Amino acid sequence: MKRIFTGLTDKGQVRSANQDAFYYDDPEGRFFVVADGMGGHAGGEQASQLATAKIKDYLLAHWDSDKPSDSLLKAALLNANQAILEDQRKHPERSDMGTTAVVLLFRAEQKGGEEEPWVAHIGDSRLYRLRGHHLTQETEDHTWVAKGMASGMLTPEQARAHPWRHVLSQCLGREDTEESDIDVDSLDLKEGDRLLLCSDGLTEELPDGEILNTLKSIRACNFAAEQLIAIANEKGGRDNITVIIIALEAS
Repeated sequence: MKRIFTGLTDKGQVRSANQDAFYYDDPEGRFFVVADGMGGHAGGEQASQLATAKIKDYLLAHWDSDKPSDSLLKAALLNANQAILEDQRKHPERSDMGTTAVVLLFRAEQKGGEEEPWVAHIGDSRLYRLRGHHLTQETEDHTWVAKGMASGMLTPEQARAHPWRHVLSQCLGREDTEESDIDVDSLDLKEGDRLLLCSDGLTEELPDGEILNTLKSIRACNFAAEQLIAIANEKGGRDNITVIIIALEAS
């Protein structure tokens, strides 16, 4: 399948700086990254940019290794975690910085083999799949409210308005972050699917139904990305907003 893709980020209407970072520039569209930093303007921006760069560099350096794709992804995110920790030690003023990360990867396990899609994530940046008229969230947020919903303590409506909805249970930039904190899954994809990676600046403003309608009604990836960010800004733009859209088409 051929991949058509684009990415766009915006600081929103409230924040004075953009603490999101993303990567979608691989010429072959082999992998995509969205990271949402935290820890003050300088800290959050540094954490997300550092994570994105380290994940990209690790994947490129080990792309042809014998590592299975799930192990490769976990190693890339753990490498980013170590880089953030090292930066924290050198710059105590950024000691509380951290970042989410969601990574979409298309890779053949063996040279000459068929590419397989994988997703890895930590935190609450998300991957969605649009297939026909159905939008599926392919990642599960690592937040207190997501755990509350999973246990039945909170309804989706309560979760959307909960004051603790932004409290992460896992992220990069913590000494206790380990392999088990990073979720990695293979994906079921087929021709015609579209994929959306995004920071919570989008999902905080747009419910899934509005994301679905926008992606369905605007087929061009670049125009859909622009419209999603425009709607999020119209609704308040309370956080930085980052989106990457990938369309899977016939080769």
